[in-house]
Amino acid sequence: MWLSTLLAATLLSITASSSPTSNHTYTNPILPGWHSDPTCAHVPEHNTTFCATSTFIAYPGLPIYASKDLQNWKLASNAFNRPSQIPDLRNTTDQQGGIYAPTLRYHNGTFYLIVTYLGTDIQGLLFTTTNPYNNSAWTDPLVFTVTGIDPDIFWDDDGTVYVTSANSGSSSGNHIQQYSLDLTTGATGPIHNLWNGTGGSSPEGPHIFRKDGYYYLMIAEGGTELGHSETIARSRFRTGPWEAYPRNPLLTNRNTTQYFQTVGHADLFQDSVGDWWAVALSTRSGPAWKNYPMGRETVLAPARWEEGEWPLVQPVRGVMSGPLMSEDRGIAVGEGGWIDQPDRVDFDPGSAIPAHFVYWRYPRTENFVVSPEGYPNTLRLTPSFNNLTGTPAFKPDDGLTLVMRRQTDTLFTYSVDISFDPQVNGEEAGVTVFLTQEQHIDLGIVLLQNNLSFRFRVEGRGNYDGPLPGQTISVPKEWQADTIRLEIQAVNDTAYAFAAAPSRNPGHKKVIGWADTRIVSGGSGRFTGALVGVYATKNGGAGSTPAYISRWRYQGQGQEIDYGRIVPSWTKSVASFEA
Repeated sequence: MWLSTLLAATLLSITASSSPTSNHTYTNPILPGWHSDPTCAHVPEHNTTFCATSTFIAYPGLPIYASKDLQNWKLASNAFNRPSQIPDLRNTTDQQGGIYAPTLRYHNGTFYLIVTYLGTDIQGLLFTTTNPYNNSAWTDPLVFTVTGIDPDIFWDDDGTVYVTSANSGSSSGNHIQQYSLDLTTGATGPIHNLWNGTGGSSPEGPHIFRKDGYYYLMIAEGGTELGHSETIARSRFRTGPWEAYPRNPLLTNRNTTQYFQTVGHADLFQDSVGDWWAVALSTRSGPAWKNYPMGRETVLAPARWEEGEWPLVQPVRGVMSGPLMSEDRGIAVGEGGWIDQPDRVDFDPGSAIPAHFVYWRYPRTENFVVSPEGYPNTLRLTPSFNNLTGTPAFKPDDGLTLVMRRQTDTLFTYSVDISFDPQVNGEEAGVTVFLTQEQHIDLGIVLLQNNLSFRFRVEGRGNYDGPLPGQTISVPKEWQADTIRLEIQAVNDTAYAFAAAPSRNPGHKKVIGWADTRIVSGGSGRFTGALVGVYATKNGGAGSTPAYISRWRYQGQGQEIDYGRIVPSWTKSVASFEA
């Protein structure tokens, strides 16, 4: 079936690619919301580009997105989709630990996804598949001894496979290093120091390209903050000596007033008609770099790479123009939907939790049941002992009853209906904007001193230096016998409104609290981005009352692509309205 599907896709792509490309206007980011450290591989025979991003300790991880037009992106699969692939994730304490900076490549019919896992030990992992549209087709990883972080995989002309990684911050200095890798055994060969960059801090994120008789080595420098940049060097020989590009950096927005900042950690690929493109991470923050709740997102920039010359990449902007194919959503396979489509999840009997939903480390699967007996079209949440923050005694494997999706829009409305009748003081169920266990904003329905209450509270402050909000008010008596709708709305690019209403009469909505988006910007989540979702907890007590979640809705309303310039989330049009 996979082969027949690909054959059909190939015939369609041949037809599509026969149409000449022309410059079209598009907007960044192409993968909005938390999608850091992007890497892409184009498969010419199917006229499809596949991209992967980092996920740290979120699960499932390593999402694979597919696109035929570089504008519309569909979740094809999650390469990391079962605990057996990385058992140690359940023990990872670091909120920014886990899976760092993958490289995705396609070679002789197989997709290779190589990555560093930072847990109790640092490991190199190599996942493979011949079907990127199916979770189960991704292998358990080949584990190898990685040197440093951010591994790249490269096949030399003689077929030898090399890993290039960053030994940044080690006691021996900052180096980009390379060594061979046996794809059968995981054995690695001698280490060669290649290049330490142009003098910027933290040389990392290397990618090797072979073109026109040269080896090109592209890396990130300057750290992943405002000094972030992408530089490149080349050599006639694999191990050097390396000639730096005279006009480095190849790509950056540092020392500018641009809305898109921290541009770097890039990758290059060539599409089916020979045009080159770069993807990179970026934050929509401006140089103030204070307000960026969605964290590091994936942006696309047109590139040129003439024979024997250095590549040239256009600077990243919110509105760009490049040689795009006509819009094409002709991908009918895959585990998930299009990245810009709204959520309308009703937890139908027999359905699974959607592929784009994520947990914080591994979930206790028995705590998440779709349409349990007697409660159709609900998700039953059995409360976890710990709340979202936990206590000093919290162990990662204790698990959190928490399921989320990425905030993918500057402006959005998210809501769920909650049926919850707590019996023991401290039992709570609610909604959250979550960055890490140390930074989140929650609105819960909680039993306190035998009084059913709405509790709005904040953990951490991120880049926000004002007074932190929080309050507790009683749930109106007339609401208590029915399902309650909880809502989070990004009303502008700096504020979330948390509200509640009786589900049968949503017009009676009450705003319970407001929160600044800087609370979930930076801080303990400097590499990640905001997630929105639902939780249930005993708050360390003895309760066990489940919460029943229904009518999960997420609707993006607008993307800010420059200061005060917002485009509708549901269209690629750049006709904007003022924020």
